[in-house]
Amino acid sequence: MRFTIATATAVLSALQAANAQTFTACDPTKKTCPGDSGIGNGKPFVTDFTTVSGTDAPTGWTYADGTTMSYDSANGANFQISTKTGAPTISTSQYIMFGNVSTYAKASPGTGIVSSFILESDDLDEIDWEWLGSNDASVESNFFGKGNVTSYDRAIYHPISQAVTGWHTYTIEWTKDYVKWYVDDMVTPVRILAYDDPKTIKGTQFPQTPMKIKLGNWVGCADAAAAADPKTQGTCEWAGGPASFDGSTSYSMYVKNISISDAGCGGTYTYSDMTGSFDSIKSSNEGASCGSSGSSSSPSSSAGSSSAASSTTASATDSASTVSSGTTSTASAPNSTTTASISTSTVPAGVSPSSENATATGSSSGSGSNGTSTGSGSTGGATASAAGGASSSSTSTPQITTNSASSHKYGTVELVVMAFGLGVGYLVM
Repeated sequence: MRFTIATATAVLSALQAANAQTFTACDPTKKTCPGDSGIGNGKPFVTDFTTVSGTDAPTGWTYADGTTMSYDSANGANFQISTKTGAPTISTSQYIMFGNVSTYAKASPGTGIVSSFILESDDLDEIDWEWLGSNDASVESNFFGKGNVTSYDRAIYHPISQAVTGWHTYTIEWTKDYVKWYVDDMVTPVRILAYDDPKTIKGTQFPQTPMKIKLGNWVGCADAAAAADPKTQGTCEWAGGPASFDGSTSYSMYVKNISISDAGCGGTYTYSDMTGSFDSIKSSNEGASCGSSGSSSSPSSSAGSSSAASSTTASATDSASTVSSGTTSTASAPNSTTTASISTSTVPAGVSPSSENATATGSSSGSGSNGTSTGSGSTGGATASAAGGASSSSTSTPQITTNSASSHKYGTVELVVMAFGLGVGYLVM
């Protein structure tokens, strides 16, 4: 009986964690849903968590159920887990339709613990950065389309020094033609996913609908009972084994800052049909109104520093148009005066990843209060060609990976539990 209760507790813990991370209240590919408020282009949304006081959600962010957060000037946002059911998660109140997201973070060490930085849409398109607390040598990139969990072969592990014990800048550049993942200030991405990559199944599984940004920390393996149970054994193996909770142990992921740029027109993003394709997404802003919502105050160029930013957030206005592209965003380590970011200029359809170019730019600085600002950044810098190839063990110059991934075979029962009990984006081996 004790084993049965313990196993049920472990499954419940994983279920709660996954629901906090990957969840949709209404899937627009299955029924008519409310529109999504967009940030809008030209006004990067920047949050400096080191300037946030109290425990309430910062301006422009919401807490998942059961989330308790703390903030300080040294480490920023503290996603602390102290129980088996802990899964602190925050998400943006608004969406982006293509764009750039960059955060300066330190993942949580600890066997059985998973830290995450994801973009997720209402129809469960998803772009991920994930860290296993038991692995200090690599970070995982991943993606999902329309909540498809028929396979778990999309994850790639990228070598990086001090993956969970050190601070790093992680960036996602997302356009209609590709997704690129960057680590620190490297101009060359560690991974490129083209729209027509074989794993996107002719683009149908390519992430292409309005996304919220989510940051979180959760328990991948609650205890020895979960590790022994065939229904959760695979997930526990992926997480490195069971986490230890002795009453005094806690696990913290820290995020100092995040910078978000929306390439779309903002206003309200709606699905004009149930295909979930990017060309079905419409914006209520059109023409000269494209991206006009919100303020135009400048974000901090060194969001990882202790300087504060304005609390102004983008507001939606109403008209009608499709989305556009061409904004930049950046997050950085403390004490820097200029930081690398990636432009969202798109590559024409059909161009292979090996011929794509990444552009490094700088951004202007500004200050205010309460940790959050919107504004436009100045650009300038150098370009570097992104050459294709397999991931290597070098940590100083990450190599591009275009489509290779690790794999793991699951039993039928385990797949069912993983798909329905443990969420979409957090169970890849």
